[in-house]
Amino acid sequence: MQVNLPPPSTDALAHSARLCELIRNDIASQGGWIPFSRFMELALYAPGLGYYTAGARKFGESGDFVTAPEISALFGRTLARQLLDVMQTSTPHILELGAGSGKLALDILRELERLGSLPDSYSILEVSADLRQRQQALLQEHLPHLFQRLHWLDTLPDTISGAVFGNEVLDALPVHLVFWNEGHIMERGVSVEGNRFVWADRLPQNEALHDIAKGIAVPDDYLSEVSLTARGLVSSLAERLTRGALLFIDYGFGAREYYHPQRHRGTLMCHYRHHSHDDPFYLPGLQDITAHVDFTAAAEAAIDYGAHLLGYTTQAHFLLNNGLPELLGEVSSENVREYLPLAKQVQKLTSPAEMGELFKVLVMGKGIDAPLHNFMSGDRSRML
Repeated sequence: MQVNLPPPSTDALAHSARLCELIRNDIASQGGWIPFSRFMELALYAPGLGYYTAGARKFGESGDFVTAPEISALFGRTLARQLLDVMQTSTPHILELGAGSGKLALDILRELERLGSLPDSYSILEVSADLRQRQQALLQEHLPHLFQRLHWLDTLPDTISGAVFGNEVLDALPVHLVFWNEGHIMERGVSVEGNRFVWADRLPQNEALHDIAKGIAVPDDYLSEVSLTARGLVSSLAERLTRGALLFIDYGFGAREYYHPQRHRGTLMCHYRHHSHDDPFYLPGLQDITAHVDFTAAAEAAIDYGAHLLGYTTQAHFLLNNGLPELLGEVSSENVREYLPLAKQVQKLTSPAEMGELFKVLVMGKGIDAPLHNFMSGDRSRML
């Protein structure tokens, strides 16, 4: 059990207990063991109980973690310029995957309106009914005159064109845990002892998972993640994309760095009220569970369905290449009261010690022949 973490309320504890009971029943119905991917799926997305499907606040200072859109509107304004470039070479449509609080959509639409280049439609694929309501309330309040352009989706459309993006979406998708040792490949799953969740290893039941794991060269006594769900989402998007680009912003690495010998205990992390730790069994439903993104796997999943690489770089280079300095420069440095907070926000978004290096931006496309010019500086394609 984790210590030194903020204590939950009585209601929060009761909520977590209900989810734990649901997970224990699921484990019992599956013969006493489920893959960790199933545990993570239930912990995050079980209807009405999962972390993302229940009503607690996730984002910002009052939540469990802070995302780039919550740090600064400059993030969305900068991203809007890249989305505009994509729309100008494809079609004037935007699809956002998992829009969180709705703050990023708000900033993007405001910037595109300022530039006189609003999309014909802005769609949001959101699996959480609670977050969908929050997004709708925010955008209705601040952009009522644009609300008719907004659409919320339950599933992916059959065909997609224009600009598709997800900010910190792939890291929140369920992952399988794989353990390599002495020439054997095992899948790490979850069982129950008493009322406690415990780790238990079995031979992989999923043939695709086993085949992928066989192709990963790691030393003995090595634990890491494979996200079949992320691969599936990117494949589905690429298959449906007729013309345009898929853009993903997240923390992660290319495969060689992801499965580096020194990263022998994987990247699985949990976030609870601005504290990070590595115990996914702590208060299920009250904490986020994430894993870093294997960007090589994401790129290959898109390539398998006819997409090609348009750019891969760090978040810092992406924002700087897309005009972040110019946007900051709109406020005079002599206006200390306004300029200093913005400068601090830029520091958080671009500093190697903050989000600048760990977060990457991957863009895959169809019908766009040349690499995007905003990726020419700081290109990291060799790292995929």
